[in-house]
Amino acid sequence: MKKMQIFEPAMCCPTGLCGVSVDPELLRISTVLNSLKKNGITIDRFNLNDAPMEFVNNAVVNQFINAHGVEKLPATVVDGEIVITGRYPSNEDFIKLLQIPASLLGEAPSTAKDKPENEGGCGCAGGKCC
Repeated sequence: MKKMQIFEPAMCCPTGLCGVSVDPELLRISTVLNSLKKNGITIDRFNLNDAPMEFVNNAVVNQFINAHGVEKLPATVVDGEIVITGRYPSNEDFIKLLQIPASLLGEAPSTAKDKPENEGGCGCAGGKCC
């Protein structure tokens, strides 16, 4: 099994899901990582605020930060090699990099185009919104 680690910039809490507004990308990443964990795949996630020594002790990440700065985080490492920087892995990236079936990521959020025509844009039946 491939080993994946995500090194994130400093955030107020380990998940980055605190505060007044929630970043939808952080919510997506948390959801994907929880789905993978339920299926026996653990991804290590390190926040610069909470785990600074992980950044120091990982030679490839340490060299990356020294060369490019923390502004280029997050950085995704697979089997000791940085494979993505400046963004979180997409669902397709997880599938490809970990060589796993898409079903392990859980259900993808539906979009308005996936809804039957008799439903309103919010997904409520009869064209009435909730």
